[in-house]
Amino acid sequence: MKKLLLGATVFVAFAAPAVAADIPARATKAPVVSAPQLVYSWTGFYVGGHLGGAFAGNNSLQGGNARFMGGVEGGFDYQFAPNWVIGAEAQYSWLNNNTTGVVFPGGAVVTGRNNELGSVTGRVGYTWGPALLYAKGGYAFRDNSAIGVSVAGVPTPFATTGGQKNGYTVGGGLEYMFAPNWSAKAEYQFYDFGTTTFTAGPPAVVGARLKDDEHSVKVGVNYRFGWGGPVSKY
Repeated sequence: MKKLLLGATVFVAFAAPAVAADIPARATKAPVVSAPQLVYSWTGFYVGGHLGGAFAGNNSLQGGNARFMGGVEGGFDYQFAPNWVIGAEAQYSWLNNNTTGVVFPGGAVVTGRNNELGSVTGRVGYTWGPALLYAKGGYAFRDNSAIGVSVAGVPTPFATTGGQKNGYTVGGGLEYMFAPNWSAKAEYQFYDFGTTTFTAGPPAVVGARLKDDEHSVKVGVNYRFGWGGPVSKY
């Protein structure tokens, strides 16, 4: 019996490695590596420029013609929570002199010319990926309106009240980060500087109240320093 058990043990010891060699190896899955995702950050300072057009509203001192405008801007944005952005921006624009004025009965014409517009605003926006949709509002300023009154082409003396150089502005736009540290925007902005009332001048003009407002549509490009632009992340 002992010889039989010993022989069986020796047989198993030599046969087990051979059987194991005939068993196919178990396939193992390679770990899946996900592609890197781009995370866009709007936090940081920026400077840029813009081009567009300005036009006045109804019953405005500036008349109804659209005028070319161009300018510069700079500001700071902070992204939080994680898709919201708050910031502040200063903007300055130059306008050309094209204005037809307002025609009154009797041939009286009132003209107004505003060559410069500026604003200091706060802004808040919502971002998804490289896009930022935002609203803005705050303080606005302009240069002198250069009002003129004429009858049949002849300049006529007049007097006014109002016509503020300081006012407010509101607007909004869409900004898109198209390359690291670079973004492009399209923006609408409304400026309000109150009204101008004529207290002396041709009879048809006296008592007239004309608005001092501007609407602007702009496109622009900003360069973002430091933290701006996409960052690769796994």
